[in-house]
Amino acid sequence: MKNLLTWTLPLLVLVCLSACQPIVDIEPQESPSEELKSLKVGTVYGRQIYMNNGQEITGFDYEMATMFADYLQIPLDMQPYSNLEALYSALNNKEIDIIAASMTDTQLRRLNYRISPPLYQVDQVLVYRQGEKNIDSIANINGKLTVLSDSAYVETLLEMQKENPKLSWQTTNEQDIDELLQMIADKTIDYTIADSSALQINRRFLPELRAGPTLQTGQNIVWLLRPKGSDALMAKLLGFWDQEQSNGTLARLQERYFGHVERFDYVDTRAFIRAVENRLPVYRPLFEKYADALDWRKLAATAYQESHWDPRARSPTGVRGMMMLTLPTAKQMGIENRLDAEQSIQGGAKYLLDILNRLPSTIPEDQRMWFALASYNIGMGHVEDARKLTESMGKNPNAWTDVKQVLPLLQKRQYYSKTRYGYARGNEAAHYVDNIRRYYDTLIWLDNQQNQKLEQQAQADFNDLEAPLPLLPSAEEEIILPVN
Repeated sequence: MKNLLTWTLPLLVLVCLSACQPIVDIEPQESPSEELKSLKVGTVYGRQIYMNNGQEITGFDYEMATMFADYLQIPLDMQPYSNLEALYSALNNKEIDIIAASMTDTQLRRLNYRISPPLYQVDQVLVYRQGEKNIDSIANINGKLTVLSDSAYVETLLEMQKENPKLSWQTTNEQDIDELLQMIADKTIDYTIADSSALQINRRFLPELRAGPTLQTGQNIVWLLRPKGSDALMAKLLGFWDQEQSNGTLARLQERYFGHVERFDYVDTRAFIRAVENRLPVYRPLFEKYADALDWRKLAATAYQESHWDPRARSPTGVRGMMMLTLPTAKQMGIENRLDAEQSIQGGAKYLLDILNRLPSTIPEDQRMWFALASYNIGMGHVEDARKLTESMGKNPNAWTDVKQVLPLLQKRQYYSKTRYGYARGNEAAHYVDNIRRYYDTLIWLDNQQNQKLEQQAQADFNDLEAPLPLLPSAEEEIILPVN
């Protein structure tokens, strides 16, 4: 393995942790600094933290930092660092104002930094590969355990080592958590520790990952500020957090990134990835052709949920084809043959866009697709019933995270008897949307991976063209021909 891994010893770890995170006296505070001209935020790469796919930047911490900068009415300057040691150093040296990198609230970090209010909670989980012997305790692992340097996982292991002195591990600052999980899937390393959120997100692309025993539960994910000179910024952060918590924005962001990834089906995920490789290339041009204002990958994900990309799929309820259209809907969309793949995709895309355009204008843009998909599944009338129920309960009818929780109530008489359209399989609609969101996320990842390979190949081809040509012998040089 080309990256160097350092074997960890308890004393060495404590020294390293202390060096990276010097214990300082929080009081007295320094004089307040001048007003910030930009919000400088340090982070690390991670699918749930900060990810730039070349077209847009995504990530829970990135979106929260963007909203906080808007709250402060100053530009955001968010810089990813290669490892946690560099991140701590940047904060200590006043190169950044905040660390926003899915950091766990730990005792050591509280000794060294100011801690924000919690953003969400995670568990620490041992991770290994599917097919390996079942692990019920970290004491029973048979192989090397590799974790991120300067991470909360090291603190956890040091505590566990007090009861199990034989417990050993190695640390690395050459990879991020996504890379370590990829190395588990590739059989490059045996075990690692990850936050449950990172594991759940990565299992959509790497179904070979298996969750082992939980080592820590209910740990708060927070931001870190310098212990001195950060009073004003912390006060503003508390005000921002209270606003986003009260208006439901924090809950909606949590649902967007984590609400659809908790359920995991190993067989289904493997089957989907195989279908992307074998079936999707045939139909991708049609999804791209008829997506119109939709992201073609959302349309393709919906089609997979409906029919597993089988153009001749049939259901006992009467829906048929790639997009599983009812006969009335097909006629309404001008589709003559529901079993023709192109016609079905065209009709499904047209119908989904029609639903999107008819949704109430009060539903935010980033929520509209989930409401539209639920309507595609059980009908707009039932979704509107769920929105009214949501509002009657004092929740937000325009927030998918709230309506998603209410949808299953449409199956209970005490609730559906009070609605206009009556009974509906609301629980199935909620799962339907979650499944499509997972398929969509996986398609994005696979598409990005393919684009990266193409770019790397193009760069390699370009480098070959730029390589100097071999020198030809001069006229005065003797050319010796091989003798047969």
